[in-house]
Amino acid sequence: MESTQGRIAIFISSMQGGGAQRAILKTAIGIAARGYAVDLVLAKATGPYMAEIPATIRVVDLRAPSVLLSLPALIRYLRQAQPVAMLSALNYVNIIAILARHLAGVSTRLVISERNTVSISTTKFLRLRGRLFVPFFMKRLYPWADAVVAVSQGVRDDLLQFLNIPPERVHVIYNPIITPELKEKAACELSHNWFHPGEPPVILAVGRLQPQKDFPLLIDAFARVRAQQQARLLILGEGPDHKLLQAQVDTVGLGADVALPGFDTNPYVYMKKAAVFVLSSRWEGLPGVLIEALYCGAPLVATDCPSGPKEILANGNYGRLVPVGQVDSMATAIHDALHGKIARPPRESW
Repeated sequence: MESTQGRIAIFISSMQGGGAQRAILKTAIGIAARGYAVDLVLAKATGPYMAEIPATIRVVDLRAPSVLLSLPALIRYLRQAQPVAMLSALNYVNIIAILARHLAGVSTRLVISERNTVSISTTKFLRLRGRLFVPFFMKRLYPWADAVVAVSQGVRDDLLQFLNIPPERVHVIYNPIITPELKEKAACELSHNWFHPGEPPVILAVGRLQPQKDFPLLIDAFARVRAQQQARLLILGEGPDHKLLQAQVDTVGLGADVALPGFDTNPYVYMKKAAVFVLSSRWEGLPGVLIEALYCGAPLVATDCPSGPKEILANGNYGRLVPVGQVDSMATAIHDALHGKIARPPRESW
């Protein structure tokens, strides 16, 4: 039955295994649970999170080879469906959403969500056109949106310096992270043999294998820890840097103690059993995996990167913050966690 409250569209590139996609899916589920008809509009309906979309959400597959080329199909969707509002996420997706709403000539209200520290992230596109055109169009088109959501206070502060947007139109709304589904998954049994009794402690990291996450630094830090004691490093995630990271592991001779098994839809069971959870990122927006690990009770080590870890860990009260890019500091913090010098987070932090 069609909702009397109007249809809400949520537009993103795909359901590939990233933190933004996971947060957007949780948002869609939450909005649908409040009685709205929700369309999850995807440039291309691919990715592991497709299997987790409930029947309460209608998937609209624009069948486009890229977000840029989804613009005509998104215009057609807006004219046909006439949603009362649309939420989009990720800066290059937001640009297309703004253009589509404008060209469609519809009255749909548009809220765009910024997930990262844009003054850094926009300089890291692999292609020159991305580094040039994304910031250019953000600065010119973001003011056309009805509202901008920042996922942390740090992201908001950065946006206000980067863009000419009135402060009252930029709102901090933290991602939905701790859901009943997460709690159910965290309660599952973990069968991985590294976590059997008597095995060495496991250092865990979760994230897309790309430069932003700085897993090369984590592997170097682990090598220093491993030189002093038995331990293992497990990095869950997939991405373009897999071969590079595996080559680094092989070069330092840690193939037996470092595993890169790929993406896992339930990282929470690993978080509950890990001796320490590590976030080694160079920059973030609001790292959901750090909040998830906080809930799961793992001792935490995170870089004090812009933005999010300092907010999540309450300036270091709920875990150790270390400088970005410093291998020695990271290795020392991991060593301290393994030896009980970094406590598991108290229940008040959940």
